[in-house]
Amino acid sequence: MTACERAHPFRLNGSLRITRHGGLNRLLESTVEQAFSLARLDRMYQALPPVADCDAFLQQALDTFNIGVHCTDEALQRIPASGPLVVVANHPFGALEGVILAQQLRRVRPDVKILANFILERIPELRELFISVDPFGGDGAAGRNLRPLKQALTHLQQGGLLVIFPAGEVSHLHLRGGTIDPPWNNTVARLVRRTGAPVLPMYFPGSNSLMFQLAGLLHPRLRTALLPRELLNKRNRTIAVHVGTPLPFARLKTLDDDAMTAQLRLRCYALAAHDACPAQPACLPGRAQEDIAAAVAAPLLCAEVEALPQEQLLDQSGEFQVWYARAGQMPWLLQEIGRLREITFRAAGEGTGSSRDIDLYDAYYLHLFIWDKEQRRVVGAYRLGLADEIARRFGVKGLYTHSLFRYRRHLLQQLGPAIELGRSFVRPEYQRSYSPLLLLWKGIGQFVARHPHYRTLFGPVSISGDYATQSQQLLVQFLRANNYLPQLARLVRPRRPFRAPLGPVWLRHNAPGDLEQLSELVSAMERDQKGVPVLLRQYLKLGGHILGFNVDEAFNNALDGLIMVDLRQTDPKVLAKYMGREQAAHFRVLHGAAPEAAGDDVAVR
Repeated sequence: MTACERAHPFRLNGSLRITRHGGLNRLLESTVEQAFSLARLDRMYQALPPVADCDAFLQQALDTFNIGVHCTDEALQRIPASGPLVVVANHPFGALEGVILAQQLRRVRPDVKILANFILERIPELRELFISVDPFGGDGAAGRNLRPLKQALTHLQQGGLLVIFPAGEVSHLHLRGGTIDPPWNNTVARLVRRTGAPVLPMYFPGSNSLMFQLAGLLHPRLRTALLPRELLNKRNRTIAVHVGTPLPFARLKTLDDDAMTAQLRLRCYALAAHDACPAQPACLPGRAQEDIAAAVAAPLLCAEVEALPQEQLLDQSGEFQVWYARAGQMPWLLQEIGRLREITFRAAGEGTGSSRDIDLYDAYYLHLFIWDKEQRRVVGAYRLGLADEIARRFGVKGLYTHSLFRYRRHLLQQLGPAIELGRSFVRPEYQRSYSPLLLLWKGIGQFVARHPHYRTLFGPVSISGDYATQSQQLLVQFLRANNYLPQLARLVRPRRPFRAPLGPVWLRHNAPGDLEQLSELVSAMERDQKGVPVLLRQYLKLGGHILGFNVDEAFNNALDGLIMVDLRQTDPKVLAKYMGREQAAHFRVLHGAAPEAAGDDVAVR
């Protein structure tokens, strides 16, 4: 096709009929085309050299506007190469995101169809991409849309990929919610339910200009009229697109259409966190970090382990032993534990920045640790503070948690006999196995079984600063809604409160109430797809409750939740898993509960 034979998809072509006078109508059309940049787009289109196919035209269009696309190869690998797939995305710009999605998706598979505004069919090079619908409503729109929806259904049933912008119109300013898509149409849920197709969320950061947003407050059609200008003002930019992970239909089928649509919208907007910086950088600018201390020689460690009284052996499994000791019994072991703490916490975006993570509390706290007999090394450890003993010697200021939260002795009286837990770690070489963490908690269970008057565990559980701010907001929101104890929380004041900015409206009003859904959503928000921190997850399974949140400046700005577990209220099966059946039954009887039993999970920084 030559330039002179080309259609004029950006011209009004007689569609504006204001008067009966054809010449006057054409003059008015020409004026509108100039005012709203349609004529300019048409000239650019006419100047394009002919191309062989749709893919070439998509690239040509992006090149003409000098638009770069940022979508990593790793992200594209999450797009299934075959089989039915529904792609949902937000709609921040107009036509541009459709072009970008088509171009990126067709790098992976050729069977891409986009459920799109019928006006876009006027571009002949792109017609093969579109299943055209009427998004404007009005008389007869529902009837006109039946046929394209059947086409979309057939395309999915034949194993194709279907792109849907469920908002049906471009994101715009909402006075109470910022610039965001309007409510999504649940047609997407009906198509997913009919076909059983998985759904892949994708997200475009950004929005149209302030003029576009303000015009829409006057009248929605003004936004539509300004879309050509918005396309032109995206020239010379790089547009990012974030790719989520496919959601299988099995995870969605129990939801009704409205709930499924809300879940898909939430998973799409969760990808916005990929644009955000972590709440705190993993290594703070200008903060010098000391080199990690040299490892303590194995013979020195072995000698200290062999010298410990046998009654301080809490548990053993294969090559692993679980011991507890005081600092005076284990000076070399404590130095090694401090070294390993720093290595492990730095890898998680935390750490003190010192060569070893050792503080004044270590001198009078107990230390529970796993010893690998074969490798002759420490595997992991926990620090235990017997709150009653420490408070008698030093007052509440002697407890580590008091350095993070202000509270008085009255809190300890409310908790009853309690053990403060903290500084837990499993060295990186052993983290692929759940066994060390399980063994640490069995050690804690055995310690409590031998000292059964202790009925409460408490301590700081960390959400590291390398989580995105929105992930931290979501975790805090969930814990306050589901695991908060206001009667005890009133007794606690954080020394450096968590003051995150108010989260986006889609996050504030759609946070999940289920731990597994929460972890999936956090994983979707994190670039490395990490979910709820393992130790926090385990603590919640024990029945943990939150009393407050503090930002720990000394620990690379980790967000600490002060968490408390009343072991009298812990599921008997979970208690038996860590204490043993008989010991758990004895503990429950001692504290006035039925001696039930059997097994599940737990943990803290």
